Amino acid sequence: MREFLVDFEVLFNNSIFYYAIAVMISYVIFTLLSAVEMNSYMKKNSYVNYREILVSPLAPSVSILAPAYNEEATIIENIRSLLSLHYGNYEVIIINDGSKDSTFQRMFDYYKLEKVDFAVNYQIACKEIRGVYKSKLPSFSKLTVVDKLNGGKSDALNAGINVSAKDLLLCIDVDCIVQEDAILKLAKPYLEEKYQVIATGGVVRIANSCKVEDGKLVEVNMPRNLWPRFQVLEYIRAFLMGRMAWSRLNGLLIISGAMGLFDKSVVIKVGGYDHNTVGEDMELVVRMRRYMYEQDRRFKVVYIPDPLCWTEAPADLSILGRQRNRWTRGTLETLWVHRDLFFNPRYGVLGMLSYPYWFFFEWFAPIVEFVGISVFILLAIMGNINWEFSLMLISMVYCFSVLLSTVAIFFEEMSYKQYTKGADVFKLLLAAFLEPILYHPLTVIWAMQGNIHKLRGKNNWGAMTRKGFKKEVVNQTENTAT
Repeated sequence: MREFLVDFEVLFNNSIFYYAIAVMISYVIFTLLSAVEMNSYMKKNSYVNYREILVSPLAPSVSILAPAYNEEATIIENIRSLLSLHYGNYEVIIINDGSKDSTFQRMFDYYKLEKVDFAVNYQIACKEIRGVYKSKLPSFSKLTVVDKLNGGKSDALNAGINVSAKDLLLCIDVDCIVQEDAILKLAKPYLEEKYQVIATGGVVRIANSCKVEDGKLVEVNMPRNLWPRFQVLEYIRAFLMGRMAWSRLNGLLIISGAMGLFDKSVVIKVGGYDHNTVGEDMELVVRMRRYMYEQDRRFKVVYIPDPLCWTEAPADLSILGRQRNRWTRGTLETLWVHRDLFFNPRYGVLGMLSYPYWFFFEWFAPIVEFVGISVFILLAIMGNINWEFSLMLISMVYCFSVLLSTVAIFFEEMSYKQYTKGADVFKLLLAAFLEPILYHPLTVIWAMQGNIHKLRGKNNWGAMTRKGFKKEVVNQTENTAT
């Protein structure tokens, strides 16, 4: 028995060590690719005159789709913000997804809505649309409000697609704060890329503790609460050092559900958003990419580093845990539905690189960590731990994590420098040292819970409570998927 435990410890240590080395090497490669892509983008962008896109007749038309469920506290300001975006040819479609509060009534009264005769083309299945409304006021001519039965976010977006009249779809969360030039920057790749662009996305930032007036961000501040501060660091790493690299490789699998611009024709051909997944944003991008491969068409999915959208991050651990639980379930659902992509050369980068990476280093990583920690504790109790090797491995992983976060902060400060106060940067650096100890273990636990809940058949969003930027807002998104 003793000999077996010694052999098992050696195998266990070697497996964890080489897996950690593989993860670190991948992060280093993606950091270098992101740096190259960031430098290339900023050089090209320094010569761009966005006013030319604003007035160009060649600029693609855009339909903004914003599902709304129980948003009575902020819906008027949110719509006002969307109507003030800098772009020529666009429409704003607010989809009232069966709200149980006064969301629809507030829109109806403030924007002087009236029901119009509208023949909805149900190109994509969705719950019944009870009515389509337009404003009587000429100043709000871009606004369309769709009132429908509750079906969840995916169903609401599909309803918006059926009503939309433009070439591209900007799918956003209605409570996000969108930069005024967001559409201009997201639409630019559709004009300049050699191959067909099927989706573009930009950086999503954390708006907690920031100053917001009339739906616009007027002052950027570091979140006062520690948990959103960790998420600031997490988002910077994910967007500036992760998705930028995947964009360089044309292997991006996800456009954030908070804001993404999609080719409407391709979205319709693949059947729109899937009602039966809580990770609808990732699943749609994967389905669009595989469709283009199957049609043997050259294409690109582009990510840009501009901070275009600001969202409120969960400050409560229980709410944050539900969010990460849902993200894990969404990832697992997408990987399972599209499991035939796994190392499938027919799908190029998607099958040979993107899918395997997400499987081994995104979905599987928390499982490896959880099992590794559990086995480590068990071996320690039994007195079969090589403490010198274990402490070396733990120190190596911790130092690498801090270094990676520090580099991410450097990327941020060398590019868009949203946090201009020295105190804010110091707080972010301090978070980098605390995150591996306080925050990361929780993300591992939440990921494990997500996997367990998915295996048990849980497929709902759960309640999400937001404080809002002015006062407390309760937003509970219902999902009828089973």
